Amino acid sequence: MPTDRTDADCRTDWTRAEIAALFELPFDKLLFQAQSVHRAHHRRGEVQLCTLLSIKTGGCPEDCGYCSQSAHAASGVTAAKLMDVDAVLASAAEARGAGSQRFCMGAAWRNPKDRDMPALVRMIQGVRAMGMETCMTLGMLSEDQARTLKEAGLDYYNHNIDTSPEHYASVITTRTFQDRLDTLDHVREAGINVCCGGIVGMGETRADRVGFIHALATLPRHPESVPVNALIPIRGTVLGDMLEGTPLARIDEIEFVRTVAAARITMPRSMVRLSAGRESMSDAAQALAFMAGANSIFTGDRLLTTPNAGDSRDADLFARLGLAPLQGDEPMRASAAE
Repeated sequence: MPTDRTDADCRTDWTRAEIAALFELPFDKLLFQAQSVHRAHHRRGEVQLCTLLSIKTGGCPEDCGYCSQSAHAASGVTAAKLMDVDAVLASAAEARGAGSQRFCMGAAWRNPKDRDMPALVRMIQGVRAMGMETCMTLGMLSEDQARTLKEAGLDYYNHNIDTSPEHYASVITTRTFQDRLDTLDHVREAGINVCCGGIVGMGETRADRVGFIHALATLPRHPESVPVNALIPIRGTVLGDMLEGTPLARIDEIEFVRTVAAARITMPRSMVRLSAGRESMSDAAQALAFMAGANSIFTGDRLLTTPNAGDSRDADLFARLGLAPLQGDEPMRASAAE
């Protein structure tokens, strides 16, 4: 069971040298340390099941080099309108029936328009009425929009920093790293829990992975949820075309697990989520990631526009590892405003 420790026990003064030293530890020592931290703060052997739905696909004006939904990409993803509220709620009900505890809704926007807010509010309220946690990722938010989502009952807002501050401009040019931090500030100020992580395997160095963890672990308050994605190289995207056929096309699985372990040690109370890229990971790599402290996954056969591992494969893996879906609710993290 999680302890009653408060966020005061979670350091936000990590140095890059300290985090680099974690990455350099012998693998068994790193995993032992990560698992020890995990057991002190989280339920042993339980993993939260989440479902992700694209509620507005394609046509995003941002030029994120990894994203098939960017209008700058030639990935074949076409722009669509915001889904009907009833269709979103039907998908949420299906996810709940399959065992998901959190329903995440993503829209390919630079930022939502005010005219979209009433529909988003109804989605949040409808999903919460089913007894599920709600999460949205809609791009950048204004202060007013963040407050509107909070008033609707949104539990989590996802806005990833993606990579280290130094590597960021190599991936995205249409918004800055500071733009990301500004939206996180608006989310915090509104009292919404933060979901913030990034992607590894985008041609970055280990120093960049250290910088990525450092940027998260030194935020004034750690994200309550930290998704760690492995890049899925998609043809027609900048990174997909650049990395296709190179040794960098897939991050080394041991290095991926090291990144998960570093996230767990430096952000002990956060839910660390295995996100995109699991469909191509070996079962052994996923097992090591769970040992390193990951305790949340996306279920189902699809993420936003890319394939996912699938419920049957996940159920088989859980059975072989002796893992179980998270029972009951993790204590809701107190909001920044409380």
